[in-house]
Amino acid sequence: MIDAIIFDFGDVFINLDKQKIDSEFRKLGLTEWHADLDALNKQYELGKIDELTYMQGFQKHIPNADLVSIRSAWNSILADFPLYRLEFLQMIASKYRLFLLSNTDHTHIEKFEHNEGLTFARDFYSCFEKVYFSYEIHLRKPEEDAFKFVINNHNLNPKKTLFIDDKKENTDVAKKLGLLVWNLEVGKEDVVDLFSKKFSF
Repeated sequence: MIDAIIFDFGDVFINLDKQKIDSEFRKLGLTEWHADLDALNKQYELGKIDELTYMQGFQKHIPNADLVSIRSAWNSILADFPLYRLEFLQMIASKYRLFLLSNTDHTHIEKFEHNEGLTFARDFYSCFEKVYFSYEIHLRKPEEDAFKFVINNHNLNPKKTLFIDDKKENTDVAKKLGLLVWNLEVGKEDVVDLFSKKFSF
């Protein structure tokens, strides 16, 4: 019997537009995602560097772009957050222990709260017993320690805990740690389909 659910954020609740961010950066002159940009992004998601350092790191690859344009391009990945998903979450919040575990950064969270409004964001956060953003806890998926951090902090029983994420590398690690997992297929499945899945609720 499941009594706790750990959710991812991007492409589970808020839709992401990966084509948009790609096209926006191409407009600024970035032809490909470099390995050092990947490393830079991980540093930012872990809260090890601040926003200015992150944007300046991008600027090294697109020197003709100003920092405001780079920040705008970075935030262009954030699409809509359908209200029905929040309503679904509110419906189940009193029945299960809910947690959010997201690889994200300060810039994206600030933009989400601005786009949707603080009331919407507050309503969303209040559904969870605890919200964990990678840049705040300095841990990110698929590191085992990120999952153990949540499990140990709340004395969760992995066998009674469901983890929902759109990235297989994340659900694979969670499964290895004994959690039940749903590797949600973006575009084919929606988090509100949860109870049509073959889990023991």
